[in-house]
Amino acid sequence: MEKIRAIIIDDETPARELIKHYLHDCENIKIIAECADGFSGLKSITVNKPDIVFLDIQMPRLTGLELIEVMTEKPVIIFTTAYDQYAIKAFELNAVDYLLKPFPKRRFMEALNKAMEKIHSGNVNSVSAQQLMVQRPEPTPVISRIVVRKGNAISMIPVEQIRYFEAQDDYVMIYHTEGKALKQQTMKFYEKALPVSDFVRIHRSYIVRIEAIKKIEPYGKDNHIAVLHSGEKLPVSKNGYKHLKEELNF
Repeated sequence: MEKIRAIIIDDETPARELIKHYLHDCENIKIIAECADGFSGLKSITVNKPDIVFLDIQMPRLTGLELIEVMTEKPVIIFTTAYDQYAIKAFELNAVDYLLKPFPKRRFMEALNKAMEKIHSGNVNSVSAQQLMVQRPEPTPVISRIVVRKGNAISMIPVEQIRYFEAQDDYVMIYHTEGKALKQQTMKFYEKALPVSDFVRIHRSYIVRIEAIKKIEPYGKDNHIAVLHSGEKLPVSKNGYKHLKEELNF
C-alpha cells in the first residue's frame, strides 16, 4: 500500500518534534517535509502535494489560516495550535480535526485516524481552498491585512493602504496604494471584518475608506457620488448616504 505523505508546518521546533515522535511507529505515514513558517509551508505544499498537513495557526510571516486562503492544493488539514479561539474557523475551513496544544498521543491518533479514513474513502473535498474560505463565518477579530495571490506570488496588503473595495461577481477587487488585487471573498465579509471607524459601505458594490473621500456630490435626483482624493468617483446608494451622514456627522 502506498504511504500517506505528510507535511508538518509549525514555527516551534518542539512541536514539530512531538508530531514526528507520535508518527514514528506509523508505518503507513511518510513525513516528506517539515517547515518552520507559513511561506515555506505553502511552497512545500505546492511542490510536494501532500495527502495530509499538520498545521499550526499562529506563525510569523503567514498564519495557518492565511496559508489555507491562498493554497491551491487540497490536502487533509489537522490544525495544531495553542489557541482555542480559532476552532470554529478551522472546522468551517473543513479541517478534519483541531488539536489544542499540548495534546496527548491518544488524542493525536484520533485525529490521524479520522484523516486516514477521509483519505482512503476518497472523500477529500474537491472544492478549492478559496471556496472554503468564502464559506467560513465572518470573523470576530478585525483584520489588519489581506493576503492575496497572483500566480506564484503572495503579497500582503495592510488595511491602512486600502482606498476601497468593489464587488465583482464572486470576487472583490481591492484598490490600494500599490495598485489593485482580486480576492475571492464577499463584501459582507469585509463589511464585518474591517475597522468600522475607518471604512463605510456606501453602495451594494462599494466599501470605501472614510479618509479617502474628498467630497460627496449630488448626482441626479436623490442620488450622490463620492469623489475620492485620487479623483475616482463612486456611486452612493440611499442607504450608503445615510451611513455616510452618520459617520461624518453632516
